[in-house]
Amino acid sequence: MKIVLPGGSGQVGTVLRRALTAAGHQVVVLSRRPAGAGEIAWDGRTPGPWTEEIDGSDVVVNLAGRSVSCRYTPANLEAMMASRVESARVVGEAIAGSARPPRLWLQMSTATVYAHRFDAANDEATGVIGGSEPDVPDYWGYSVDIATAWEGEQEKADTPHTRKVALRSAMVMSPDRGGVFDVLLMLARLGLGGPVAGGAQYVSWIHDRDFVRAVDFLVARDDLSGPVNLAAPAPLPQRAFMRDLRGAWGVPVGLPATRWMAELGAFALRSDTELLLKSRRVVPGRLLEAGFVFDHPQWPQAAADLVRRVRSR
Repeated sequence: MKIVLPGGSGQVGTVLRRALTAAGHQVVVLSRRPAGAGEIAWDGRTPGPWTEEIDGSDVVVNLAGRSVSCRYTPANLEAMMASRVESARVVGEAIAGSARPPRLWLQMSTATVYAHRFDAANDEATGVIGGSEPDVPDYWGYSVDIATAWEGEQEKADTPHTRKVALRSAMVMSPDRGGVFDVLLMLARLGLGGPVAGGAQYVSWIHDRDFVRAVDFLVARDDLSGPVNLAAPAPLPQRAFMRDLRGAWGVPVGLPATRWMAELGAFALRSDTELLLKSRRVVPGRLLEAGFVFDHPQWPQAAADLVRRVRSR
């Protein structure tokens, strides 16, 4: 197949491009800073010569959007919103204007769309959309607004010949440098990977190879459209998540961190505490109902595999 990856130069795009290329597909990455063969320039906002790559392609996987690993200042939040909404809009316009539109448009979204909660897991059918939870910072609601606006652009795009799926993805864990797993492993290796603010908040995650396999599954299943959770079926509290990661590397102790210590750490990493403190308890209801089987459903085994790959690197 010919598969186009708008915004495919980031961590998730790198994982997907590597796997799809190895499987024999023709992969074209749309990037603001094209750097090699198979990469085409675009700005994520306006039509251009890049639309010719979408016309006649089989699948588009739109991954574009400003990284969430930043301080959640008003300017950065606005940039997160604009980069996602504008790129989804212009991809939809390109598909709508194609003489030979792709049969599938996978649009990246986020598990952050669901509410901060501890009592039950969020699946696509019964999950609670966030934004109105009590006792959380007001700006957390803006992250939900970004996610709903992101998905809304895809939903309203006039693409009758193209099936549309919104990928409500949890954190994709890969051994690549600079990704979320790399950061978490660094903290664990430094002895800083203990409970944060008690560690009761849930962490949802997906192993990189299961992420790729889920994408392959959705490409093959013409009966699936709309939002689909891409998350392992066993989210777990942050304290257990980091304990298992420390165990995989062989670090016996992880220092706990209070909320204010987490604030200092997030500031030092130029990140935000929402990534640490929001309870994301998300499960893949639709994937499981459709018969998808995870190779890495449990975090201890997934962490061991990722650590082995880091060490072999």
